[in-house]
Amino acid sequence: MEKQQRGFVHYIVQGSLVKQILFGLILGILLAWLAPSAAKSVGILGTLFIGALKAAAPVLVWVLVMSSIANHKTGRKSRVRPILFLYIIGTFLSACVAVAGSMLFPSTLQLVVNNIKISPPEDIIEVLRGVLLNIVANPIDALLNANYIGILAWATGLGIALRHGTESTKSMMQDLAEGVSQVLRVIIRFAPIGIFGLISTTIATTGFNALLSYVQLLSVLLGCMIFVALVINPLIVYWKIRRNPYPLVFDCLRESGVTAFFTRSSAANIPVNMAMCRRMNLHEDTYSISIPLGSIINMGGAAVTITVLTLAAVNTLGIPIDLPTAVLLSVVSAVAACGTSGVVGGSLLLIPLGCSMFGISNEIAMQVVAVGMIIGVVQDSVETALNSSTDVLFTAAVCQAEETRTAAAQLTQR
Repeated sequence: MEKQQRGFVHYIVQGSLVKQILFGLILGILLAWLAPSAAKSVGILGTLFIGALKAAAPVLVWVLVMSSIANHKTGRKSRVRPILFLYIIGTFLSACVAVAGSMLFPSTLQLVVNNIKISPPEDIIEVLRGVLLNIVANPIDALLNANYIGILAWATGLGIALRHGTESTKSMMQDLAEGVSQVLRVIIRFAPIGIFGLISTTIATTGFNALLSYVQLLSVLLGCMIFVALVINPLIVYWKIRRNPYPLVFDCLRESGVTAFFTRSSAANIPVNMAMCRRMNLHEDTYSISIPLGSIINMGGAAVTITVLTLAAVNTLGIPIDLPTAVLLSVVSAVAACGTSGVVGGSLLLIPLGCSMFGISNEIAMQVVAVGMIIGVVQDSVETALNSSTDVLFTAAVCQAEETRTAAAQLTQR
């Protein structure tokens, strides 16, 4: 009996998290189907899980970036610049895919007025202004409100300053980063329980009717994201490593994308990505910076969401769109995606920005945001999975390309 108990505890603590999450998902669906009233009462499990993620993720980004920069040794190549370039290119191409998908399979919406109080940006200047204001926000306020742009700015500044600190200070920062990472890893181990509570409550409350009424829109959204994950990203990776990219792509989707799908937070998925980079023996000075950075600015999924829902509104209202306008929308969506809020469903708040390009009023744009919230249960999960898996994918591609070049140079010298 004692040996069986140990085996059970070992499975819970070190077993496959993906299998446990799928098990929790199935149990949640069954509970919602067989006992809807009981399913609604277990929603507290999901609320506690999401609350814990929201509390830990901002602190994690803060200490990881600060510790990585403070402990970076002069003369070491971090290789972050080429990764940043891939982040930008990937986000822009994701928006272009969304434009093409929306034109090939135009979607329309059932625009219904909803009393949702949201204050979205009106134009690209306001988005850039908001980013600048977030950069200079009070650091404590940035942590409390999950202002990841402000967190990144302060963590970068303090990290640079602490590079001149004592070794004991740098060691303390590294220990703090590892401690916070460990706390978040423990929280993520509770994901199966949290998912069980979230899925059972959601289905028991709304069922699948809301999703069924927007099947085509959701299909275009998911189709574009899947195309980016399985075509665009592999092409970018092949350009860097010059060999079959799909083994790496599928590894990233399986290990990073699945957990991000259920946690719905790129920041909360940082420990998963860091652990994967460590297992692949990537350059630590690179991934310790690029992974937290990617969770903030690598937003290909958000660019798809903004573009597809904007063009759905355009199609519904019968507004014509030409190629130059479509390209401009891709640029705007890519820039706006990098300023996406750190909250779940944050990309939806920037849909009115795309709508404003076509003279669509803010009242109608808010109805589009409401539609996005209806399908957000699936859309936001897939979006996060694409964003987070791409963080580790591009980091691995750059590191492996650099290792290949170094090995080739050594052979040439011999």
